[in-house]
Amino acid sequence: MGVISVLVAAIAGFAMGAVWYMSLSKPWIRAAGIPVDETGKPQGNGSPMPFVVSGVAMILVAGMMRHIFAMSGIESAGGGLVAGLGVGLFFIVPWVAMNYAYANRPAMLTLLDGGYAVLGCGVIGLVLGLF
Repeated sequence: MGVISVLVAAIAGFAMGAVWYMSLSKPWIRAAGIPVDETGKPQGNGSPMPFVVSGVAMILVAGMMRHIFAMSGIESAGGGLVAGLGVGLFFIVPWVAMNYAYANRPAMLTLLDGGYAVLGCGVIGLVLGLF
C-alpha cells in the first residue's frame, strides 16, 4: 500500500502543479524571464525533460513525506494536510527564497514557485493522510 500511496500522492502533487502553472503561466513566464514568441508562448523546442524531472521529484517528495509521516504518527487527512503545508511553507519556500535571492531572481518568482510548493506539499500530505 505504501508504494501506491506515494505514487497517487505524487500524481496529485504533479496535477496541482499543472493547474497552478496553467492558471499563472503569464506572470510566471514574465517573472522567470522566459523569452516568448509573437503568440506569447515560450520559445524553444518544448523538451519533455522538465516534466520528467518534475515527475521524479514528486515521487521523491511524496516518498520522503510518507516516511516522515510514518515516523511522526501522522495518520489522518487533516494531519497530512497541515504537515504538508508546513513542509512546503517552512522547508521548501525558505530554500527557494534563499536560492532566488542569491541568483537575483524577482520576488514574484519566489511567490509563484513558493505558492506551488506550499499547495503541492499540502495536496501530497492530504493524499498520504487518506491512505
